[in-house]
Amino acid sequence: MRLQDGMRGLPIQSRWRFFPWWVAGCMSVVIAVNAYMAWSALHTFPGQAGRDGFDLSNRYDSVIARVQQQAALGWTVRALADETGHPVLALTDATGAPLAGAAVDATAERPLGDPLTTHLAFQEAAPGRYAADETLPAKGQWDVMLTVTAQGRDVTTTRRIVVR
Repeated sequence: MRLQDGMRGLPIQSRWRFFPWWVAGCMSVVIAVNAYMAWSALHTFPGQAGRDGFDLSNRYDSVIARVQQQAALGWTVRALADETGHPVLALTDATGAPLAGAAVDATAERPLGDPLTTHLAFQEAAPGRYAADETLPAKGQWDVMLTVTAQGRDVTTTRRIVVR
């Protein structure tokens, strides 16, 4: 660009000249975040995706048949934690009558966080109402894996309870 007296002037500085640097900088941030996420995932993976997923898939038909047999019984299993943190079960049969005289085998696990497993022994407090002998050791959510045996039949189920 020439001025009227023949001297050269400075070219107009545009902000667009920084555009390639902005793109490169943003892409560098994205790459750095993705690299950190991949590193974090690999270093915190416990090494096991599930307990028996592959074996379970190989015998899927027998699992479905067992679930259908259990559903045909019509038993209802309700679980909750009382105010002291004891798990409590309410069991009813297909007619809605309390399921008395059942044997309950149970294990409680934390679904998130540090693995914490507790075996629970249930005693019948009233017909169809069963209370655990122990309190759960921490507040929060628990998955209770139950096997209820009564009248020569058994039902295996999982219920989530919350200890407040």
